Amino acid sequence: MTAPILVFGWGNPSRGDDALGPLFVERIEALNLPGVACLTDFQLQVEHALDLKDRRRVLFVDASIETETMAATRIEATRDTSFTTHAISPQSVMQTFVDIEQTAPPPCWLLAIGGRSFELGEPLSADATANLAAAIAWASHWLAVE
Repeated sequence: MTAPILVFGWGNPSRGDDALGPLFVERIEALNLPGVACLTDFQLQVEHALDLKDRRRVLFVDASIETETMAATRIEATRDTSFTTHAISPQSVMQTFVDIEQTAPPPCWLLAIGGRSFELGEPLSADATANLAAAIAWASHWLAVE
């Protein structure tokens, strides 16, 4: 049976703050919340559209240099310039779902967690650690809403 909520984080754990997505998912998964499935990868790909099937809500999570702490935004399916057979945006994953399933995807949000240090071999920065804690606190409320 498919869990109704999917939490999907991506990033490279070897590149400092780029680990925020996978670390977020790791912490949510440790909570063992009923009805919540967790998934991580290094990047989003068209194949991930299949992971949206039979979900009620999806939370995409990634590190971002465009936010200071964290920002959660409802997103819609769109074709964008990221659409290739390699790395794509969450919106393109959603559009691929529409193209395959011929129906609207589940409601999706993008949680961007602020990061600054993305060099290979760097540890998670102090700011990113604090931002991760804030994101987990926000998500505890998001996951509780039905």
